[in-house]
Amino acid sequence: RAHTPWEWQPKLKQIAEELGMDLFSSAFDSSAVDFLEQLNVPAHKVASFELLDIALIQKMARTGKPLIMSTGMASLEEIEEAAGAARDAGATQIALLKCTSAYPAAPEEMNLRTIPELARKFGVPAGLSDHTLGIVASVTAVALGACIIEKHLTISRALKGPDSAFSLEPSEFKGMVDAVRIAERALGEVKFGAHGREAGSHIFRRSLFVVCDVRTGEPFTPENVRSIRPGHGLHTRFLSEVLGKCAACDIARGTPLNWELVRKT
Repeated sequence: RAHTPWEWQPKLKQIAEELGMDLFSSAFDSSAVDFLEQLNVPAHKVASFELLDIALIQKMARTGKPLIMSTGMASLEEIEEAAGAARDAGATQIALLKCTSAYPAAPEEMNLRTIPELARKFGVPAGLSDHTLGIVASVTAVALGACIIEKHLTISRALKGPDSAFSLEPSEFKGMVDAVRIAERALGEVKFGAHGREAGSHIFRRSLFVVCDVRTGEPFTPENVRSIRPGHGLHTRFLSEVLGKCAACDIARGTPLNWELVRKT
């Protein structure tokens, strides 16, 4: 009831290839792996419920193709055993997906912080198999380092099926992809200082200005020198050094302070 009919697979693969997409499926037994190999799928997927089927994992691994493994319900020891079996059988490209095997899954059940821990512990790409309603969990997962998102898709939730209640409709799926791409751009890189369009905002920083008319020889005080915008004057770090010194010339109110306006002695 919850499987994709085998006769659909060649048709779906042809459509995917025409669209420039890869198509592969989760095999639930050895014969399904053989069938998918006949279709020359580019990768294999281990569903959460099959993570304990070591023989099935080994068969997929022996194909030499990338292996994506969901980890719903699995303990750390069970994930270690499954990943180890895959590697021992020849898998060199393994990805692990954090998964909560509830349908639908509640946000508080997701524990998305496991995603970077999977990547760290196993030294593999990590992602999310998302059974929550909506797209928030998927986008959040990307912010935590997920590089694969698995999400159920339906033409319409009105067409009742085993996963329709927690599947996205096409427009929603596109919205998720768009949000993920924005999240990826927003993550950027570790960087300090102004860059890009920020450069024009320097003038909104504070600096030292003369805020009252000051005569030659008159001392600078908190009443006639203040830290205000824009950032054309001396840096505010020099305020204590300037206070008590005298003006080198007459200075009009609103003048950005600079060292030429400060008497040297």
